Amino acid sequence: MSDEEKRKRTQETAKKLFGKGVKMDPPYLLWKAFDKDLANDFSMFITGNLYSRSVLTLPERQMVACAMLASIRAGDELRLHVNAALNVGCDPKKLAEVFFQVATYSGMPAVNEALGVFREVLEERGEWPIEK
Repeated sequence: MSDEEKRKRTQETAKKLFGKGVKMDPPYLLWKAFDKDLANDFSMFITGNLYSRSVLTLPERQMVACAMLASIRAGDELRLHVNAALNVGCDPKKLAEVFFQVATYSGMPAVNEALGVFREVLEERGEWPIEK
């Protein structure tokens, strides 16, 4: 794959994931402030190569990312990926269930933090409360 094709795939995947809803600067801008070339390399690898693989769908990939970020209590990254998950069609009820599953491996404090971030994101998007 040419660099131009990879760049295009990176941009398309990033737009699907991060194109709406998030009310924060993406990590890419922080990376870019320190090293533009390395930021581009990271972005093309993560978004253009890894996130655009087809073994998992984007919703499946985002549910995995949300579970892992909740488990390690990475709130800012979780905020970004909850938005991405919703942008690519993840069911909010399933995302809530993913966060409850974290209890077994990371404890209730991690669940509580993840649900708090999730609710804030849903409120920002005008999608709170979740319909039952």
